[in-house]
Amino acid sequence: MTYPRSKMLALLLNLIPGLGYFYWGRKVRAFLYPFFFFGGLFLGAVISMIADDGELFLAAFIMGVILWCISMLDLIIVMLRDERRLEQRMYGDPALQGSLEASQERFFTLLLSFIPGLGHFQLGLMQRGLNFLILFFGLITMTVVITGITHEPVFLLFLGLIPIIWLYCMFDAAQLIHRKQAGEPLMDRSLLDEWESGRIEGRRSKVLATLLSAFPGAGQMYLGLQKRGLQMMILFIGSFYLIDVLRIPAFLFLLPVIWCFSFFDGLQQTSRYGILPMEDIPLVKWRGMSQHWLGVILVLLGVYYVGTEFVIPMIDRILPDLHIQYVLSQYLRPVLIAVMLIGGGIMLMNRTRSDRAM
Repeated sequence: MTYPRSKMLALLLNLIPGLGYFYWGRKVRAFLYPFFFFGGLFLGAVISMIADDGELFLAAFIMGVILWCISMLDLIIVMLRDERRLEQRMYGDPALQGSLEASQERFFTLLLSFIPGLGHFQLGLMQRGLNFLILFFGLITMTVVITGITHEPVFLLFLGLIPIIWLYCMFDAAQLIHRKQAGEPLMDRSLLDEWESGRIEGRRSKVLATLLSAFPGAGQMYLGLQKRGLQMMILFIGSFYLIDVLRIPAFLFLLPVIWCFSFFDGLQQTSRYGILPMEDIPLVKWRGMSQHWLGVILVLLGVYYVGTEFVIPMIDRILPDLHIQYVLSQYLRPVLIAVMLIGGGIMLMNRTRSDRAM
């Protein structure tokens, strides 16, 4: 196995069973785990539909969760064994051993951070770690208790904050371990202390910026990156609008991709705030041909909306035997999707050729 490879990246990739093993160079496990995981879920779904029994799929799902846990545990064991062999080969070289120890410290800190707060305890930041631990599990407990008492499922919406807190805790632990290994002193400040110190010093709160980043673009705009934040917000909300107007649910996979990109960009910009200079770099610079094509797209969307919502229904009422609305809904949208995909592919290929020519 070649070294170094990021153990933390391997662990994160293995959230989809098999990818972590592929990255780590274990090809057999990289094939077997996804084969049994996804194959078991698919087989369980098929048998469940044939037998018309949802409990069969539930059993397959539980088995899949167990296999996922085994996959993660097995990957950790594989990485530790490989690291032990590497440590034996590096014995006697202080520089390589120091690099290995730093890598081990980063790995175990981030691994412990899968349970919010434990990674901060590893760094000796007891107050900050306790804040994350109480905030994470306290929110889960209070949400479940209040929902059980009031019998109002609307309170379960607060559970949407759980992955945001978890991701922020992981990101915060990663930033702190890098600062520690760079020789910077670490201060054990609670989240409220950090918020208050930022308010007194006239700085924006990193905690609030992180929470606002849960809505694409809001965190960037709060930090003063107006152009970048506005474009991310328009991209996310505009995607909802296009999917609804064009009725193309096949593109729903783009929404979590845009959200994740915006959220992690918000975390990155938050970590830079107060340390490095902030630059409001937009995603797309609307100049020249870009601005022209944006205008063309908006005009075409307007024409499409007017046609499908007003003109075609009116013609359908006047000439009901033609069934124009049905025909267009069956054939126009697939043609539009095909044109969009082909046009986007041609633009990407032309850009690649121009980049190579340069």
